[in-house]
Amino acid sequence: MNEFLAKIARILEVEAIKETDDLKAFPQWDSLTVLSVIAMLDADWGINLRAADFQHVNTAEDLWKLVQAKKAA
Repeated sequence: MNEFLAKIARILEVEAIKETDDLKAFPQWDSLTVLSVIAMLDADWGINLRAADFQHVNTAEDLWKLVQAKKAA
């Protein structure tokens, strides 16, 4: 999960994020950031998400759990 958090932090252009950080609280979190996360997940983990999948994602941990659920599917 550390690598995942580091990649999200890079996309958000911050030093680091924690699992409990509310992604929507970051000023950089917008539709373009969501698209960047989608592209990163596809390229690095082979996970295909849509913007609509982020509807119930609030924290970095929520996003991690969504990725894990998609990996298991």
